[in-house]
Amino acid sequence: MAAVAPSNAALASPEIERKVDALLARMTLSEKIGQLVQYGASGGADAVDTDAVAVNPETRTHVDVMALARKGELGSMLNVTGAAKTRRFQEAALRSRLGIPLLFGADIIHGYRTIYPVPLGLAATWDPPLVEALSHMSAAEATTAGVKWFYSPMVDISRDARWGRSTEGAGEDAYLGSAMARAYVHGYQGKNLADPQSVAASVKHFAAYGAAEAGREYNTTDMSDIRLRQVYLPPYRAAVEAGAVTMMSAFNALNGVPATANAYLMTDILRKEWSFNGFVVSDFTAVMELTQHGVALDAATATRKALQAGVEVDMMSHYYDTQIPTLLKEGALSMATVDEAVRRVLRVKFALGLFDRPYPSGDEVTKAVEANRPLVRRAAAESFVLLKNGGSGTPPALPLDAHVRTLALIGPLADAAGEMQGAWGGAQQFTDVVTLRHGLEKRMRERGGRLLYAEGTEVETDSAAGFAEALKAAGEADVVVMAMGESSRMSGEAGSRAYLDLPGNQQQLLAQVVATGKPVVLLVFSGRPLVLDWADQHVASIMETWFPGTEAGNAVADVLFGDVAPSGKLPMSFPRAVG
Repeated sequence: MAAVAPSNAALASPEIERKVDALLARMTLSEKIGQLVQYGASGGADAVDTDAVAVNPETRTHVDVMALARKGELGSMLNVTGAAKTRRFQEAALRSRLGIPLLFGADIIHGYRTIYPVPLGLAATWDPPLVEALSHMSAAEATTAGVKWFYSPMVDISRDARWGRSTEGAGEDAYLGSAMARAYVHGYQGKNLADPQSVAASVKHFAAYGAAEAGREYNTTDMSDIRLRQVYLPPYRAAVEAGAVTMMSAFNALNGVPATANAYLMTDILRKEWSFNGFVVSDFTAVMELTQHGVALDAATATRKALQAGVEVDMMSHYYDTQIPTLLKEGALSMATVDEAVRRVLRVKFALGLFDRPYPSGDEVTKAVEANRPLVRRAAAESFVLLKNGGSGTPPALPLDAHVRTLALIGPLADAAGEMQGAWGGAQQFTDVVTLRHGLEKRMRERGGRLLYAEGTEVETDSAAGFAEALKAAGEADVVVMAMGESSRMSGEAGSRAYLDLPGNQQQLLAQVVATGKPVVLLVFSGRPLVLDWADQHVASIMETWFPGTEAGNAVADVLFGDVAPSGKLPMSFPRAVG
């Protein structure tokens, strides 16, 4: 097999290698291990970090993170954002003996402050240059808050809509998934990793996490090597070839071996076949969970198996820092393995320019950026998929023409700012969101018409208390727009569903509104394909809008009134039934 060039040229720079060699030679064992561990802002008895960009499971590791930073025994931090907060930790690290800067990573999946559609929605645009532009935008916003590492993109192929994390990927097609993977990496990392507005991408979850059996979160995966290589690996490889500098190991086991201890994945494929020269970080406590998988009886074995397989950074397990010294002393782990892991981390830090510019520059972005709204509005509109518009004797209801003087907007997602941004909504602020109600009210006023609004029901309820108000609004309207679907918490991590129909009693409300005889447009908000058979047979027009982000209401108005054509195409099949 011909030799493959290193996956990222910057990491292979002789200048960086000289710096790494010089620094490594001066490091104590504790300082080396420190580069291989990651913690959040609190892990002991402190209150949870209310300013964190994402809420992670509570982990009481009883670690004084600031003390570790001061001693130079901390390499990176999880979901700590904000210029002031990151500066406090960074200053502590820089005052340590060697002054090695911290790397701040965060779960920024589809925008930092200005939120764009969930990744499954972005995949529906089939527009990689747009995805690249959005990714660069989010990196430019987040770097002002000290973040230099995104736990994104998720490139797991998903062919089971029951799996909640389908919302975070590009769907079922390896070709589209690969194109999107490249776009995210190019957008995040830019042309130069050392650019102040560039961030390191972390491609996840390696590997085949999206093939979890029965769509159950964290479940095992089992498949032939042919299927693995033809369907599931191509997007990861595309991201590596695009220059991604970090990867994240998956929670799942593949063919009986947990990914976080899987040398076939982490070493044979990733390093030897693809020449990946960045580093791998575990998913949240994934090293610890090797004991739950049953491949390690204790923390020492879990540490040894993960590190020897090729997982350089232990996220939140508190295993590497407690176990590596003993493993070295007993001869169960070699210093060469530890040194190689440290080298990989330091290369990325040097390439990012952290040693020269450890602090964020410019004004910190603390809310949605007005100049970025047109781009996310365009992205949302391009993501919408017109599933049906007339047919079977029913005339098309879209676009809404000038004869529509009274429009009814009904449904639990019609005026729900907190639901428009979907899972992993970055450092979102709900006050920044344009809801459907606001967007359509504005448009109807401009047309000299009026909008009638009724919530009708909640996303998950059996109460029909709001039906009467909704039916009254429908009766007075020329056309009815129904805003229905999932809440944002119903998809994403640990968001698997056994049933894929409209939750609660939304179907009953929809049926009663359709029975009024008024033309109905159904807008479906979801992080996955849903079962819409009844709607397909009875509703005039159906549009999948995913979770569109900050400019949801304006983008929906653009498409409903014909200013923008609904050009989205499905990246994932809609099932007729769960089966």
